[in-house]
Amino acid sequence: MTDAARAELEQRLTALLAANGAALGRLAASYATSPSDRDDLLQEISVALWQALPRFRGECTERTFLFRIAHNRCIAHLARRRPVIPLDDSELELPDPAPNAESALSRQQEGERLLAAVRRLPLNYRQVIVLTLEGLDYREIAQVLGIGESNVGVRLNRARHLLRQQLTSGDER
Repeated sequence: MTDAARAELEQRLTALLAANGAALGRLAASYATSPSDRDDLLQEISVALWQALPRFRGECTERTFLFRIAHNRCIAHLARRRPVIPLDDSELELPDPAPNAESALSRQQEGERLLAAVRRLPLNYRQVIVLTLEGLDYREIAQVLGIGESNVGVRLNRARHLLRQQLTSGDER
């Protein structure tokens, strides 16, 4: 690879990661059980994207391509993941001295509760929920997951139903 081609590839990768970094972080968090696992998974996604980007043929958007790569890395992560005994997060966190800490804590707890509920979904439902939350449309999700658009809709409806059940029943396994 020439220096010019490498520089162009680095620019494309930097732009993609800058535009989609937060979304990739949320995607990785839905598959990882700890912040360090999430960071490792993000690193794996970045390396995989770096390796795959020269093969991008423009058959879909770069964003769809990026999520396809990320999805594959997340699946590989799940396949090799060993059970981890989670630490009690309350023992590790310091109280927030900011004003209105109760409402911030409440929002944080609701977010954690939602993330935990998403993590408990079967993998095929978790995938469509996470990609939908990241703003991908049915066509893009179908391309990322390699399924039909109608299947995306069915999975999304079922995933929403399961999430609703978990969140209203207080199922906190």
